[in-house]
Amino acid sequence: MKILVVGGGGREHAIASALHKNKDAEIYSVMGKKNPGIAKISKEFLLHAETDCSAVLDFAKKNSIKYAVIGPEAPLQAGLADVLTANGIGCVGPVKSAAQIETDKGFCRELMKKYNIAGCPEYKLCKTPEEAAEFIKKYQGDLAVKPTGLTGGKGVKVMGDQVTREEAVEYALSLKNQIIILEERLLGEEFTLMAFCDGKTLVPMPLVQDHKRAFEGDVGPNTGGMGSYSLETQTFPFVSNEDYAQAMKIMQATVDALASEGSQYKGVLYGQFMNTRDGPKVIEFNARFGDPEAMNVLTLLNSDFVKIVEHIVSGKLSAADVSFEKKASVCKYIVPKGYPEKPVAGDSITLGDADNTVLYYANVVEEDGVLKTITSRTMAFVGVGDSLKEAERYAENACRNVKGNVRYRKDVGTEALFEKRISHMKELRK
Repeated sequence: MKILVVGGGGREHAIASALHKNKDAEIYSVMGKKNPGIAKISKEFLLHAETDCSAVLDFAKKNSIKYAVIGPEAPLQAGLADVLTANGIGCVGPVKSAAQIETDKGFCRELMKKYNIAGCPEYKLCKTPEEAAEFIKKYQGDLAVKPTGLTGGKGVKVMGDQVTREEAVEYALSLKNQIIILEERLLGEEFTLMAFCDGKTLVPMPLVQDHKRAFEGDVGPNTGGMGSYSLETQTFPFVSNEDYAQAMKIMQATVDALASEGSQYKGVLYGQFMNTRDGPKVIEFNARFGDPEAMNVLTLLNSDFVKIVEHIVSGKLSAADVSFEKKASVCKYIVPKGYPEKPVAGDSITLGDADNTVLYYANVVEEDGVLKTITSRTMAFVGVGDSLKEAERYAENACRNVKGNVRYRKDVGTEALFEKRISHMKELRK
C-alpha cells in the first residue's frame, strides 16, 4: 500500500509514523524542508514546495501512490486534494471549496449563519482596514481582530487580552488588501475537538488543549502552539457531557452544510472551541490535524491508521474503525531561543534520556548526524502515562535533557495549570 504524506512538520512526522505502524504501508513524502524523522521512514521523498500541485501529482504518479494524507493547510488552499482526487488518488484532506472553512474565516462565519449553525459568535466582515478601524473605535466592548485568510495561527489579536483598543485599531489598519473579520471576544476555556470524516460520518478523537502563547503563564505573542495535553478520560472536567454533545452537533452540522453547498468534506475536521458560560462557541475550524494536537492523538491511536484512511476515502468510515489508548498525553515543543519573534537558527542540539516519550521532529536539519535548529518550532516530545501528572513528568524530563540554545514551556500539562482551567470554568458558570 503506497501512501503519500504531504508536509514536513511535527504533525506530518506523527502522521507518517502512525501510517508506518502498518507493515504493509509504504510511505512516500513531499516536504518543503527535509524532516529527518519523515525521511527515515519514507521509501522515497521529494523536497519541493508542497503547494506545487503539478509537481506533487507527478511525484505521486511516478510512485503509483494510492492514497495521500495532506498535513498543512496551504496545499489544501492550493487545491492539491482536487488535483490528486481527479487523478484517482484518494485524499485525506478536503477539496479546496470545503477547505474554505479554514482558509476563509468570512466564508466559515457566513456558512454558519446561512445554515443557522449553533456556536457562531457575533461578527462583522469589513472590506477595508479603515472600515474595521472605525468599527473598533465605536464598539462597546472587546473584539477579536482577524484577517480572513491563513495566518499560521498567529494572526488574531484580542482586545483586553493581547492588545488595547488603540493597538487593535493600529493592527486593523496594518492589514492592507485584506477582508477583516471582527468578532465578539469570547470568555471561557478553549478545547480542541478533532474528528475523522468520510463526507458524512464524523468519528471523534480525544479532546486536546493547546497552548498558543509563547511563554509560561499563557503570556507573550501567539505561536503555532507550544504544547498540548489530553487526559486518559479522553475529555476534560471543564467540558460537560452536554458541552461535548453540542460541539459534536456543531461539527456535524458544518459537514452537512458543506455537503449541501456541493462540497463533500473528507479528511480531518478540527474544531477549536471556547467553552463559555453559555456552552461551546466556535473560535475557528481547521481543515486538517492541528499541530501540536495531532501528536497527542496519533501517539495514542490504537487502530490501523491505514484502514481509517481507506474508509475515509471510500465513504465507509465507522466508529468501529477508531480507538485510542486510555492514557494521558503531554506534548511539549522545543523551540529556538528568541522564538517566535527573533528565533536564533543554526545552533546544534543534543538529545538526552527520554524514557516513556515519543519524539517528533519538526523544523530541524540534520548535518553529518548533528541536529541544528531552524527558525521555527524544532521538535516535540510526547509523554504518555496513566495520568496527566505521569505523562507531564515524562515529557518534562525529555525536554530538560535537551542541550542547546533552545527553550520550551515548562508549564504545559502541569497539574497547576490544569487546575487553573477547571477553576476558571467553575467561576464562569457560577
